[in-house]
Amino acid sequence: MLRSSLLPLAAATAAFVLPAAALADGVTITSYGHSALLINGGGASVLVNPFKAVACAAGLKEPRIKADVVLASSLLLDEGAPVAQGRFLASPGGYSIKGLRFEGFAAPHDRLGGRRFGNGVIWRWQQGGLDFAHLGGTAATLQPEDKVLLGRPDVLILGVGGGAKVYDGVEAADVVKQLNPKVVIPVQYVRSGEPPAECDQTSAKDFLEALPGVPSKPVGRVLKLTPPLGDTTRIDLMP
Repeated sequence: MLRSSLLPLAAATAAFVLPAAALADGVTITSYGHSALLINGGGASVLVNPFKAVACAAGLKEPRIKADVVLASSLLLDEGAPVAQGRFLASPGGYSIKGLRFEGFAAPHDRLGGRRFGNGVIWRWQQGGLDFAHLGGTAATLQPEDKVLLGRPDVLILGVGGGAKVYDGVEAADVVKQLNPKVVIPVQYVRSGEPPAECDQTSAKDFLEALPGVPSKPVGRVLKLTPPLGDTTRIDLMP
């Protein structure tokens, strides 16, 4: 559940207007593994959740790249490490950068009201003519007011691998059913083999099985999305 102190932002979120610089040219999304995605389009580049190669990101190549904006779910090293260059955002609030508008909302990062891991940040923004929501920063149950804040995203970036601070497959599937996005990009799950020693996440199997009517397919490391995306939900699996 999002903090009630965020509710005054609902009116501003409802009036969220697509900047002219971000009109419908689409985006190109590049996966760096775990939950790190580089999104290029609308005249800007946005890097989501850069990581240190620790915990569930152990063994991966760190995304030591440059972007206009760096969005972090938290300051935990596997989802908000200072390894990339760019305007680093890890706190709730509204930000206007490179013609894009970002809204960050505090949410409990665990299922205990934030008592274990504190609050993370979930993000909403528009880029390349598409409405993005990034829920990597919470494992909390969505409430009706949360859906008002988030709207119906074109692209939902969503942790699905379970563990102490990430939705498990069934929880993540419930979020998809509530928000009804057009494209879901699952993150924070074990792609293949056994998880690293300090990782409490599993594969995306439970998530996919909890959404039997939703088509899913591997799309490779680079994904091009161009609006309109249609009106049904699909799952794009990136390595």
